[in-house]
Amino acid sequence: MDYLLDVHTHTVASGHAYNSIMEMAKAGFDKGLKLLGITEHAPMMPGSCNSMYFRNLKVVPRSLCGIEVMLGVELNILDFDGHVDLDAHALRQLDIRIASLHSVCILPGTKEENTKAVLGAIHNPMVDIIGHPDDGIYPLDYKPIVEAAKETHTLLEINNNSLNPMGARKNTRGNLITMLELCREYGQPVIMNSDAHVFSDVGRRDFSEELIRELDFPEELIVNRSVETFKEYLNLKYQQ
Repeated sequence: MDYLLDVHTHTVASGHAYNSIMEMAKAGFDKGLKLLGITEHAPMMPGSCNSMYFRNLKVVPRSLCGIEVMLGVELNILDFDGHVDLDAHALRQLDIRIASLHSVCILPGTKEENTKAVLGAIHNPMVDIIGHPDDGIYPLDYKPIVEAAKETHTLLEINNNSLNPMGARKNTRGNLITMLELCREYGQPVIMNSDAHVFSDVGRRDFSEELIRELDFPEELIVNRSVETFKEYLNLKYQQ
């Protein structure tokens, strides 16, 4: 499958990443991507940028170093109702919005509480993607999550960093297998992202592709095959 987009990456603005917007864009172009998403961590992540950073992203060109760029945010899910750390006014100005659980912003709860938190984010009309829904420190019930994602046209992420043996997330492979089998059953699309915090990881998908091949997961359910398919799926959410 042609892998044409990676829409979960970070720059120095996130506080714990190591390259500029231009360096990340050049890396995406050099790796043959057609679309790069830069999604800085939202304000409650220690060391990240404040809300004014996101409100001012309109000044940045959406074509850099020969590649189309979408600029957005990786929101922090803050509580078990799924509230996030940018308001709707700021979110409407962004190209793409991911919501994720991070232990520095919300402590793990029970499976029911964690699932409720993710479901709250899924039902937020401003959230396009649930980021790394695989970390075993947050036990989840994947069936209602996949059902809600299908209902709301929210993409679920296969995060390459999560599958890296050097990573800190727990039981990610087993959790992703459970999620992907349900996505196959329900016909729920997924997106493969690098979660790159350094230029060399832009477009990286080695661990994700290995899992996809092992499961023989349907190519038609992976939106990375087409920029148009990805954008059309995002538009479905806003037409509800």
